[in-house]
Amino acid sequence: MNKVVIVRYGEISLKGLNRRFFEDKLLKHIRIAVKDLGRPRVYKEHSRLYVETENGNEHEIVSRIRKIFGIVSVSISDKFEVNMDLIKEKVKEEIEKGIKNKGIKTFKIETRRADKAFPMDSLEINRELGGYVLDTFEDLNVDVHNPDVVVYVEIRNTSFVYSEKIPGFGGLPLGTNGKAMVLLSGGIDSPVAAWLVGKRGVQIEAIHFHSYPFTSDRAKEKVIELAKTLSIYFGKFRMHSINLLPIQKEINEKCPEEQMTILARRYMMKIAERVALDRGCEALVTGENIGQVASQTMQSLNCTNNAVSMPVFRPLITMDKMEIVDIAKKLDTYETSILPYEDCCTVFLPKRPVTKPRLENILLSEEKLDEEKLINDAINSIEVDDIYLDEL
Repeated sequence: MNKVVIVRYGEISLKGLNRRFFEDKLLKHIRIAVKDLGRPRVYKEHSRLYVETENGNEHEIVSRIRKIFGIVSVSISDKFEVNMDLIKEKVKEEIEKGIKNKGIKTFKIETRRADKAFPMDSLEINRELGGYVLDTFEDLNVDVHNPDVVVYVEIRNTSFVYSEKIPGFGGLPLGTNGKAMVLLSGGIDSPVAAWLVGKRGVQIEAIHFHSYPFTSDRAKEKVIELAKTLSIYFGKFRMHSINLLPIQKEINEKCPEEQMTILARRYMMKIAERVALDRGCEALVTGENIGQVASQTMQSLNCTNNAVSMPVFRPLITMDKMEIVDIAKKLDTYETSILPYEDCCTVFLPKRPVTKPRLENILLSEEKLDEEKLINDAINSIEVDDIYLDEL
């Protein structure tokens, strides 16, 4: 009798004629995630996905695949023949597990009978199994509204019995909605932004700006750790690192101090766009949030947008900071993000940054800079790190 991980998806089921494309992508990502675990059988049957194993590693399988975008929930079950006596035995095991682990007092049986040849319908099966549990466990009661445990029974061409639905993150499988470049800093916001866009099926690469030696190697290592954590969800993560310091020095020498932050941000966007186009990306992603800092006021964002023609996705734009922190904690990026290492935005930080910049003034200041040389020199010094899940 083999253990099976039942995989459920949500939004994919609404895809109509394109549904198979999304299912096949999800199957591919699952197979990649578990390929080193004895190559369990991964297959689709009757609009469900399954991972079947004989190696006793079903919990490790669940730990990995529940983080794959597109999966709503998973359950561990035995897979066995359609036989009422066997079903009763498995229901009994689930109830015993609930008593031992959770001290349950109430239960509910919920049956799904997909095999219409089975002589009993779902309600009849519920009554039969509920009566069996009540006869077997004298201290238990039925509660159909708020039970301590729900035992799920599925009767298809084979039978499944389980009592736990382990949540996934939902969304759409990676690679079903193109590719984007995230501007990844060492802060809380940008890793969350990358994850949220990835959840919509967008494959992500990253570009990180530093100001070495004004920023330390530890600051870059911090960003690499964030990328490694994101690789749990993206499978692999290519990070492009660029030293912004020569550009910052040029801006500091030739432009008004209060414009430093906006001008540096515009150069980041311009460089990110060129690298993104070279890497086949169709959009940029940032962790910007309205009004959070001087460079994220409405006027500042207008100046930033003007620097590029590529679409810019800002999934955090209206979020409360605590909402972002909650997601960062869920992703395990928060503790790394708050490590006290400086980033390039702290270099040449003006005492009074402009909060309502006028675009025409910013463009006049940029005319004092040799844009093509500065951008080309920065791109020519690029460092690339390919970060894989196996490196964790």
